[in-house]
Amino acid sequence: MRNDDFGPPWLKPLLKSNYFHTCPVHEDSNKSECNMYCLDCMGTALCSYCLGNHKDHRLVQIRRSSYHNVVRVNEIQRYIDISCIQTYIINSAKIVFLNERPQPRPGKGVTNTCEICGRSLLDSFRFCSLGCKLNGIKRGDEELTFTAKVKPNQGFESDESSTPKKRQRRVFGFRHLNIEGHIAYSDPLETDKSFGSNSGDEEAFHIYNMSPDTPPIYNHRNSSRRKGIPHRAPF
Repeated sequence: MRNDDFGPPWLKPLLKSNYFHTCPVHEDSNKSECNMYCLDCMGTALCSYCLGNHKDHRLVQIRRSSYHNVVRVNEIQRYIDISCIQTYIINSAKIVFLNERPQPRPGKGVTNTCEICGRSLLDSFRFCSLGCKLNGIKRGDEELTFTAKVKPNQGFESDESSTPKKRQRRVFGFRHLNIEGHIAYSDPLETDKSFGSNSGDEEAFHIYNMSPDTPPIYNHRNSSRRKGIPHRAPF
């Protein structure tokens, strides 16, 4: 395999770089922790004060989760294809791990694990990190690639098609116009039933056509009752 089949030239330095140490150039300054990486320079990790020398460069921020280095999906997927890698939601942001995380023993009922390090995964994924996918490519799997797919007039393709979405639970319905121009309401009870199901990735809403409106109930018993004679209050 060619060298470019193993991903862009900055991928290996990104995975091997040392992060979250004090910047040797700005060690006397506050916030001098090195948690940035320049994909164009492919050097060592950078702190926030070093970014002035990397204007207009491609930069990604490295974060920590459970003592492991991670990067946000919306930052890294601009440059490489991260399909087949399991992503996680941490602090309301989707992330992917940089390097492998070996797991001594899979949990009970686990049916799918990382092909490289054995980490427990969901059934739709093959690897737990960027490093594990890189090792999978090195084994000669021709179906794997880091080359980002580009859609015509839409930029780079997102990983949303290969990553299961977590459904958001709606408690209250809302009013809107349906495709026929009628006022429709979403039913929160029906939405609650579809929460957590495996049918599709979009939120399920049962729409009811409310045009024409249901007429109010007319109480004939009250209509035949005559009004009594008013009485004055006693002094």
